[in-house]
Amino acid sequence: MTGSVAGGERQVLETFLDYQRGVVRRKAAGLTEEQARRRHVPSSTTMAGLLKHLALVEDNWFVRVLGQQPSVLPDPEVSFAVDEEETVAGLIAAYEAACARSRESAAGYPLDHVVPHAWLGQVSLRWILTHMIEETARHAGHADILRELTDGTTGTVG
Repeated sequence: MTGSVAGGERQVLETFLDYQRGVVRRKAAGLTEEQARRRHVPSSTTMAGLLKHLALVEDNWFVRVLGQQPSVLPDPEVSFAVDEEETVAGLIAAYEAACARSRESAAGYPLDHVVPHAWLGQVSLRWILTHMIEETARHAGHADILRELTDGTTGTVG
């Protein structure tokens, strides 16, 4: 784990989120296009779909909600849909770019910064970071299972 889990609250939250982001990227790395699109479960969840969904989630929380930038909230059902022309490398790059935008957005605010949210009333940056750790870790677990079903690779570093 890069960063410090012995630092202050913000550093700990950001380190845990970056660690989970890295798990997702590592789970997708090295897969063929066919492997990344393979469905192992009845839902439309695929490794490629997880990357696309998480990039949209990053932009939703850090750009649209925290940054108060106008954008359309993506349909959760469609957020996992991968177009034919999208590649694993492109999806990983898009996810990395979304994470970079998130870090840049979050850097401009203290943890106690509060923004309006349509369903929750108000959320703080602290809440958003905590939620994103949970969201990303949940999907990292999905990615771990999908990768094991695809080629037997297990663990958080592979």
